[in-house]
Amino acid sequence: MTTAQHKIGSGFGAGSTADDVLQGIDLSGKLAIVTGGYSGIGLETTRALTRAGARLIVPARRPGDARKALDGVPGVEVDELDLGDLESVRGFAEGFLASGRSIDFVIDSAGIMACPETRVGPGWEAQFAINHLGHFALVNRLWPALASGGARVVSVSSGGHHMSGIRWDDVQWERGYDKWQAYGQAKTANALFAVHLDRLAQDFGVRAFAVHPGVIITPLLRHVPEEERVEFGWFDEDGDLRDPDFFKTPQQGAATQVWAATSPRLANMGGLYLEDCDVADPAPGDGGMRGVKDWATDPEQAARLWELSAQLTQVDAFAV
Repeated sequence: MTTAQHKIGSGFGAGSTADDVLQGIDLSGKLAIVTGGYSGIGLETTRALTRAGARLIVPARRPGDARKALDGVPGVEVDELDLGDLESVRGFAEGFLASGRSIDFVIDSAGIMACPETRVGPGWEAQFAINHLGHFALVNRLWPALASGGARVVSVSSGGHHMSGIRWDDVQWERGYDKWQAYGQAKTANALFAVHLDRLAQDFGVRAFAVHPGVIITPLLRHVPEEERVEFGWFDEDGDLRDPDFFKTPQQGAATQVWAATSPRLANMGGLYLEDCDVADPAPGDGGMRGVKDWATDPEQAARLWELSAQLTQVDAFAV
């Protein structure tokens, strides 16, 4: 079987930064929405896009914290959004649509990782709900502004998707909970979302990509205790990095999602999983987390997940 899921020789790599991939790109007049755009790689994404001339909207569960983090960054609006609350998603989207503006790109960068078992909304597992369902509802509710702008949608997945496909028999982890596998399922969902959104949206000029940013030390690690960080080999017992070269800086971590949103090399492409500022190859099967697993690009599973997500959120911009 042939696949478009292979490197294209972008000229960038793991060491490239968001500013590197934006060299020569003028985003003046462009409008972006970046969830999580005030922390970690999301903050670096916001900074880089504004330096290239874009205007940004950064929705945040804690708007006061977001405004403080973004103080001095020009061209940024902060609004309130809780991805774990579908009424909050609806309110944000309706408020934006009322402004009559088009969107050039959405980067779904907000998320949680490996948290203790937590339930949100009607009892949904929090990682699946916040990382996937909240963004699913957000993009679908913003669809009129995306279609009018011929937007790109960037769904921030992770190499962590290697840990689990979609657990179709227990998506909400009601029969036992494993925080890392739940994270893996959520990141697989992020990738599958891009696959099916691209299939539905490309006739309207909207394209979607999923990205693996790399491994970065950011507040995303807040639920990972020190002993686990040592066990994984990330840190030694003194709290120092064992292999600094293994980790990307936040500026490098932001690069792939910025490249996905803005690169001319990706014109007329979509539905792909990207890493290190290039299209990723299929996973080699060596036990590592490089490349993309088949279960994260399978169009049948992507369609099935879309149907489930629409049923759960009661939102589907493409429903007939």
